[in-house]
Amino acid sequence: MSRSLEGKLGIVTGGSRGIGVAIAENLASKGCNLILGYTSASSKAPADQLAADLQTKHNITVLPVQADMGTPTGPRSLVETAKVHFLQKDGKFQVDILINNAGVAHNNLLPDITVEQFDLSYRVNVLGPLLLVQALQPYLPRDRSGRIVNMSSVSSSTGFPEQSVYGGTKAALEAMTRTWARELSENATVNAVNPGPVLTEMYAGNTPEFKRF
Repeated sequence: MSRSLEGKLGIVTGGSRGIGVAIAENLASKGCNLILGYTSASSKAPADQLAADLQTKHNITVLPVQADMGTPTGPRSLVETAKVHFLQKDGKFQVDILINNAGVAHNNLLPDITVEQFDLSYRVNVLGPLLLVQALQPYLPRDRSGRIVNMSSVSSSTGFPEQSVYGGTKAALEAMTRTWARELSENATVNAVNPGPVLTEMYAGNTPEFKRF
């Protein structure tokens, strides 16, 4: 039985935990080869284990890559590592699917927001996806078959208390999504997904007060 994404190549950032794991499992089940991006050393073991499990279960190739999406060099490093590993014999390298899932959240009321938290949030949640799409653009399909999905959040529009910064980053990501959909229309569709609360490690770290919102 043929699989709908057989032989395709996808990148999932934040691919070692939470929503990223679920997305990776879904793509793998459809035959998609994967690059799993992760940031911290603590994510190496779960990323390696997930890669091994998906390769065994679905007979695909999975490459875990450590690259910090919050740095100027991290996104390009991820792409260059993937290119070395997945370059075809004819010299072709193509990424068919990108899931911009990596993100950070700091929930604070207005008086408690720090410049450091603001800077980190916008570097990871906004600049990271932009630099990654920029680095990938030369390697996207030329027949409009590519798919880029940016993981946003209902926080972009609901005005949750404590989420001035996080909600702002997701609103910025959605604005870029609309622009990229036009600029990359010959290569890929570009969409954003806006999930509500999901029981991940990130959500579990929220305060009881925030969860009541």
